Amino acid sequence: MSNSHETILFVDLEALEYNYHYLKSKLNASTEIIAVVKAFAYGHGDIRIAKKLESLGVHAFWVADFEEGIKLRESGIDSRIIIANPGSKSYSNIIDYSLQPVIYNFRLLDLYGGKGDTIDVHIKFNSGMNRYGFHLGEMEMLAKKLKEYPNLKIQSICTHLSSSNESSKDEFTRSQLLRFEEISSSFSTKTKVNPKKHILNTAGVLRFPDSQEEMVRLGIGLYGIGNDTNLKPIAKLQSHIVQILNLNRGDKVGYDATFIANKKMRIGIIPIGYADGINRKLGNENGWVIIDKKQAKIIGEISMDSMIIDLTIIDANEGDIVTIFDADNKVSDIAKNLKTIPYEILATLNRRIKRVYS
Repeated sequence: MSNSHETILFVDLEALEYNYHYLKSKLNASTEIIAVVKAFAYGHGDIRIAKKLESLGVHAFWVADFEEGIKLRESGIDSRIIIANPGSKSYSNIIDYSLQPVIYNFRLLDLYGGKGDTIDVHIKFNSGMNRYGFHLGEMEMLAKKLKEYPNLKIQSICTHLSSSNESSKDEFTRSQLLRFEEISSSFSTKTKVNPKKHILNTAGVLRFPDSQEEMVRLGIGLYGIGNDTNLKPIAKLQSHIVQILNLNRGDKVGYDATFIANKKMRIGIIPIGYADGINRKLGNENGWVIIDKKQAKIIGEISMDSMIIDLTIIDANEGDIVTIFDADNKVSDIAKNLKTIPYEILATLNRRIKRVYS
């Protein structure tokens, strides 16, 4: 397929479907899947990803804010859309677009309950991560408030695991699982309501499947990232060599002249930079790209819209394809090199990069 863009993120929807079914195979037949498509579906493109997942039968979508939810709804998504952080100023949008807010403190509870509109909500609890959520000690007041707001239809209660992917922190993960059991029991006792529950994320599903509740939230695993080698990365980021230059010993490269050639060299310019989401720490020979299965080091500082690679021992021409990451040159390896996580690399890919789906 021809494309006029020099830099493209290729997204394999068949691999997405494979990952969905693979993760689903780890669940009980009745367990429902909430697909996490926040942050532009972790950089992959939320609309196309959501439409594919909706066709596969996901129960609901999980997004960060009301604007992400509105975008999905206006694109034709009919499934439930859960808003993780609805904010205090989005009430009318939540109502108008039939979005479902996550309520995690009394301010939001009073906002959404006090206006009287019937609305589906999800209640979030803090089980030890200390980010969002009601505390177990607030259950008495929460139950009292919920009785005052019969217009709030509780669809689920949930919490979030901090370290389910880290075996060294399994003791803490198990403490969160036990705390959520305590929370769930207390909630049902005090409210006389027994809603669906969800706590497991991708790593939780793979490592603690016996703790699945009526629903799970699948995010990074759908995109093929995780410790399970059966998952298939669905994205491949490629660009092209747009110019090749020959250097003499002593020639300088890039901003601040941080790279100085110590011999005759051949370099290539690639039209992708930190504005596209390429971390500047990959410059100065800390990172690499792949050309015809060979590593080419990134030299000098990474610019806003471009980076420079060493082609001295690589037979390459202007117009040749350069792979930043794919199933072999993995995002997880780049993340490890940067001492970060794959989520950050994917979620920071600029939307000006063309997405091509197959």
